[in-house]
Order: sequence, then structure tokens, then C-alpha cells
Amino acid sequence: MLRFLTAGESHGKGLVAILEGMPAGIDVDEKELLSELSRRRKGYGRGKRANIEDDEFEIISGVLNGKTTGAPIAVVLKNKDYENWKGKYVPIFSPRPGHADYPGALKYEFNDCRPVAERASARETAARVACGYFAKKLLEKAGVRVVSWVISIGEIFADLPPEEERMKEKRTALNLFELAEKSEVRCPDLIASQKMKEIIDEAREKGDTLGGVFEVAAVNVPAGLGSFVHWDRRLDSRLTAAVMSIPGIKGVEIGLGFKVANLFGSKAHDIIGGEKRLTNNAGGIEGGMSNGEIIFIRAAMKPIPTLQNPLPSVDLRTMEKTLAHFERSDVCAVGSAAVVAESMVALVLADALLEEKGGSRW
Repeated sequence: MLRFLTAGESHGKGLVAILEGMPAGIDVDEKELLSELSRRRKGYGRGKRANIEDDEFEIISGVLNGKTTGAPIAVVLKNKDYENWKGKYVPIFSPRPGHADYPGALKYEFNDCRPVAERASARETAARVACGYFAKKLLEKAGVRVVSWVISIGEIFADLPPEEERMKEKRTALNLFELAEKSEVRCPDLIASQKMKEIIDEAREKGDTLGGVFEVAAVNVPAGLGSFVHWDRRLDSRLTAAVMSIPGIKGVEIGLGFKVANLFGSKAHDIIGGEKRLTNNAGGIEGGMSNGEIIFIRAAMKPIPTLQNPLPSVDLRTMEKTLAHFERSDVCAVGSAAVVAESMVALVLADALLEEKGGSRW
């Protein structure tokens, strides 16, 4: 069983990631790990925090001489911004609508949302990407790749190959990924990328924020991962839960998703005529198991709830009306969320692969 835990707060000393269940013999390159962390941190629309952090990390267990040992892997990521916050405490008395502030304060009986905000912050996802790197390296040994790209930000949509081609063709998916890596908003359509940057600038000037939609494709996934025998072993339920757990994600689809509800069964299902199907409307998963096609996931991210032009809220100490708390934040982080989603998908698939193949050393 592959599982991970993270610990740490946004402005604390750092983050800790512990990954258990990784077999021995997986190659580890710290430069590659740093590159993965950098992909999450950077992007047009990110705030000043992204320029402060360099995601300095230390692997303190589970790796020896560039290979995993089979022991739990522990990675420590330092928060450089800690020095700017050390000795300072800024309470949050007015919760931000759309943030964990308010329900978290109710749950733990706080009138100061700072303890909630520190842990609920998307800074925690850096630790997930660290774990996801190791999962990607395991999948790589099985020939599996997990890639992503952004298809919309706000009202700007990319002009991409047809959906059925994106879901079906490995070459198309990998090409879209390569193009996305050249874009500051991780969109394969470079013309749309420029328009996305412009609408992000517009939101910034208004003190507002933006969300969007991204897609994740896992190619070369073998058939039979997951299971139909219990609800919590179904691969689609595990994948959607993993992606939905990313801060800001409000919707997840596999394959055609909601569109399949509008079709006749004769048009919705992927006809079996050999090892490969002519279509991939199921998004690579049938009956809770991978079927050998591309696993295709789409996710919607809401606008970030920390607005420079704050929304109405209340002061938790008095319940009087006021404006929501504001502190330095991103305007848009859809591209970064897509990178985090790659890691979450990779972790689920690596776990499912180990369930199927087993082995203490790879």
C-alpha cells in the first residue's frame, strides 16, 4: 500500500512529506524533484510568495545513493518566508467567503481563523508534489506517464484538438503537454495563453481573482488497475477523491463526464472490437477498473477566495458586519493546480499498480 502524509503550515518553518510503501530500486534525481516543485510554484497569476520560495528541500530517509531503499521516504521543504513572519502574528477575525476560514473556525471553536488558514493554505500542496515525484518515477518504470494542461481561465477557452482526440490519442496528449510547458499559464494554445494573461491582469487591477479548468491524462496505463469488488477500491472513486482534495477544486469528470448523460447508450459506450477502442468516452475506466485506454480527467477550479477587493464578512468576535481578511495571495493558480493534480493522479495510480504487481524491489 502506497500512502503519504504531510505536515506543516503556510508560514511555519517548513513542510514535511512522508511517503510509505515505495519499493526499493526506484531511481531518484534531486534535480528532477526540484524541477517538479518549480513547476507547481511558478506561473502567471501567482503572487509574490512564489518569488520568495525556492522550495529548498532535504530527503532525510528512504533514499540512498540515488535509489529508493524500500523504507519510508521523508522530505523536508523549508519555508523561506518563515523568516519574514517569525515573531509576528497576524490574526484573522473576518473569514474569507469560499475559504476554510469560517467552517474551520466553527469546527475547532476559534474566533481567530489564523490556525485554520495556515494549514488549509495551498502551500501544503508542495509536499504533495514532492510525494508525487516518487510516484511518477515508479510509474515511469512501468511506461506510464501523467501529464496535464489548462483548457480555460475565466471566460477564455483554448482552441485545442477535438475532445475525442484529446481523450484517445497518446501522441496528442503528450504534444499538448509539451506545448503547455512552454506557456506561463500552462495552456497549449499560445494565442489563448496571451488572452488568459490579459484577463488575469484585468482581475489583478480590479482586486479580483480567477479560476479555470484543466485536464489530466495518464497514458500507457495497463488494464485491470483498481477493482469492482468494493466501493473504496474503485479506481475512478479514488482518482476523483484525490483530485477533489486539491484546494479550490469544485468539480471532477472522467472521460465525457456530465456530457455522457445526454447521449443514448449506443453513442455513449466504447465499442469493443479488439485490444483498443475507437473511442474513449469512458476516460479509460469501466466498472472501477482501468481498461487500457488513456485515463482522462477534467477538473474545475474556483477563483481564489482571498480578494484584494474583499467580499463582505463578519468579525467573529462580535459578529458585526465587516470586510473579509486580505493578505498577499495569488490572482490565478489554475496551472499550478494542474501540476498538483498530476501528482495526486500519479500517487493513486502508483498505489493501484503496486496492488496489482506487488514487489518489494523494482
